[in-house]
Amino acid sequence: MRVVRGVLAVAGTALLLAGVRLVLVATPAGTPAEVAMWLGGAVVAHDVVLASCVMLAGVPIRRLAWHGAVRGGLLAGGCATLVVLPILLRPGAPRNPTVLPLDYPANLAALWAAVALATAAVALSGRRRTRRTARPAAGRGISSRPGAGR
Repeated sequence: MRVVRGVLAVAGTALLLAGVRLVLVATPAGTPAEVAMWLGGAVVAHDVVLASCVMLAGVPIRRLAWHGAVRGGLLAGGCATLVVLPILLRPGAPRNPTVLPLDYPANLAALWAAVALATAAVALSGRRRTRRTARPAAGRGISSRPGAGR
């Protein structure tokens, strides 16, 4: 696992450096500052807005066994919504209709439906796994005493 993580870290760093080089060298003047401002806004939107909303939405369900799955689903759907939000909030039609030809509100709704299904599947599989491991050991020839059988 360490080797895989190392390879992924090296590949990610190489791609990051290639992207930085492209922004600095192959773009018009002023673009790096705009990209930096956009990235800063994305960090603020994620850390301040999205993370706070997910944590607040998770408060009522924090005692339930599947709260982690729900928070994960909210985070995944929220990140996708943050990516699409500028397109959804943009007033009017784009100047070039071929740039944004898709129905973004419908696609976002479909994505949220898929995230809800995946979240339900993860929550149910975790519940089933918890129920399976919580069965009493009596009657199966296994002692429930710690250290028994050693």
